[in-house]
Amino acid sequence: MRSFIHALPKVELHVHLVGSAGIDTVLELARRHPEAGVPTDRAELERFYIFRDFDHFLKVYWAVQSMLEDRRDIHTLVVGLARSLAAQNAPYAEVTVTPYNHLTDGMPVDELLAGLATGRAEAAALGVELAWCFDIPGEKGLVAARETLAVALQRPDGLVSFGLAGPEEGVGRTQFAPFFDAAVEAGLHSVPHAGETTGPETVWSAVKDLKAERIGHGTSCVRDPALLEHLALKGIPLEVCPTSNVRTRQVASIEAHPVRQMLDSGLVVTLNTDDPPFFGATLEGEYLAVASAVDLTHAEVARLAENAVLASFLPNSRKTQLLDEIAGVLAAV
Repeated sequence: MRSFIHALPKVELHVHLVGSAGIDTVLELARRHPEAGVPTDRAELERFYIFRDFDHFLKVYWAVQSMLEDRRDIHTLVVGLARSLAAQNAPYAEVTVTPYNHLTDGMPVDELLAGLATGRAEAAALGVELAWCFDIPGEKGLVAARETLAVALQRPDGLVSFGLAGPEEGVGRTQFAPFFDAAVEAGLHSVPHAGETTGPETVWSAVKDLKAERIGHGTSCVRDPALLEHLALKGIPLEVCPTSNVRTRQVASIEAHPVRQMLDSGLVVTLNTDDPPFFGATLEGEYLAVASAVDLTHAEVARLAENAVLASFLPNSRKTQLLDEIAGVLAAV
């Protein structure tokens, strides 16, 4: 199964750019910015990266964020992600970028967009196509929404979607509806997080108020049969991140994850990594963990890979090419 999963061309739909920073990338950034206080010794940095709890995850996340000062740092981050994806036979990813966090850290918009552009070009040379989702950090309110929309409306190359992340509790989806309406009118796709740390009502709100075309996480949907039926009927894909859900203690284990119930309910389930090095995850590892935990056949694993292709915002011609490649891998089993 491990070699089969590697052979499948895989699409990543839910990975945060800052959260994708692996040891090699962070080591490069730390040595470039020693004033940040991030370990510059590999062994020490590896210890720093060992997940302890959610507070520790935030500490590491913001340590990486603090070292992103200009286009060169963004470029480094993007290329590091592309190398990881290339090593896992993942030729396409839609990557979540949070412009507001960079702007409030003092990075000019032009620097951010330039770093994304040059990093994306180098990623393509590595055989990995990257697209962007610009997301609102919801806990920072409407000012963050306005600034995020303003950057998104510049329509940089590769931008395909508009999202909403951050803590869900106490951060209603409805208040962001005007910003999503404007983004959708400008041709972007709606892909908010919902139902990761709150109940089905947040998923309903994302669908109804934000016109969600995909849902980030959405694990609590299994608590509402009517919602399950609606998501299945409308074919709204879910960006499921099992290891992330375990690490943040939303579920007890991969075995206890509702992914099997989602599949059995006819939902379009895709597997993703969220903040992979922070949670000790890889895209291949997600496929293998779920396949083992819920006893998937090779055909069912291939279907997960197909789901991610179909749920992506790739052109139809590219989707067909990847689906043919998946079918070829399955036929060879």
